[in-house]
Amino acid sequence: MAKKAVTVNPRKAAMVGCGFVGSASVFALMQSGVFSEIVLIDADKAKAEGEAMDISHGVAYGKPCKIYAGEYSDLADASMVIITAGANQKPDETRLDLVHKNVGIMKSIIPEIMNTGFAGILLIVANPVDILTYVAQKLSGLPESHVIGSGTVLDTARFKTELGEHLSVDSRSIHAFIIGEHGDSEIAAWASANVSGIEVNQFCEMRGHFEHDKSMREIADRVKNSAYEIIQRKRATYYGIAMAVKRICEVIVRDEKSILPVSWMMHGEYGLEDVVLSFPAIVGKDGVETTVPIDLSKQEVEKLIESAKVLKGILSELDLGEKK
Repeated sequence: MAKKAVTVNPRKAAMVGCGFVGSASVFALMQSGVFSEIVLIDADKAKAEGEAMDISHGVAYGKPCKIYAGEYSDLADASMVIITAGANQKPDETRLDLVHKNVGIMKSIIPEIMNTGFAGILLIVANPVDILTYVAQKLSGLPESHVIGSGTVLDTARFKTELGEHLSVDSRSIHAFIIGEHGDSEIAAWASANVSGIEVNQFCEMRGHFEHDKSMREIADRVKNSAYEIIQRKRATYYGIAMAVKRICEVIVRDEKSILPVSWMMHGEYGLEDVVLSFPAIVGKDGVETTVPIDLSKQEVEKLIESAKVLKGILSELDLGEKK
């Protein structure tokens, strides 16, 4: 049984897992100033201590923030717990190949967190993020809206970057989403993509691009395969996801009610039930408020349903007998 919930400190976060992704994310969060206290937790306590020391030495040139290594008991009053702990994705290994190893890790982490009385927002970043977010929701007993995954927030940033380079325009002026699985069955939602309100193909023609189908395939493929490309070259991806984590945390702590393609439970959207995947949603201090409907083509809807089937197939193989 979880302990009685304690008073939450809205400016405190905990990072569980201090590998490349966890430490890069804490570094990004330290610079953002969104938290005034961050506790680092890792199975290798010395690793957590070293990362905390190293990042702390940059605080003099950043925003005030207490960063230290701790135990699970130190996260009881945190407003957010970010989980990056898990086995790393290896070259030629898909995110879904990680599932059984990392589900086992999640089963050991979640009870430790909940036994402290934690009552904040749980942000899952470890892969496969959709599966692990589902597992965390079932095991934690927290409201579904409080257990979210980083989902396709990074994929969407990659999508905007590729489109920005293709069109020679600021990627921040592009409104487009990757939806579905954070992985091989992800979908580029072209039907709703626009550049400052101008339909994307129309904007392409303004910039001298007319082979739309070819360009759309190539851009979507580059987005989908970018993680594999990076892993092949440097064995891990961590800076891009660190910025995605920072952005999600900012949105929650500041109650921005921004629209992000986070991973969370679907309840009837496009006929999808009991599956966690990414779709644009309003995100604020209480986690996910609601899904935001966007225009999808018939083909994109079909691909979204197929993406959900891939994930549900994996979920059907899991033993979640420990759920509360």
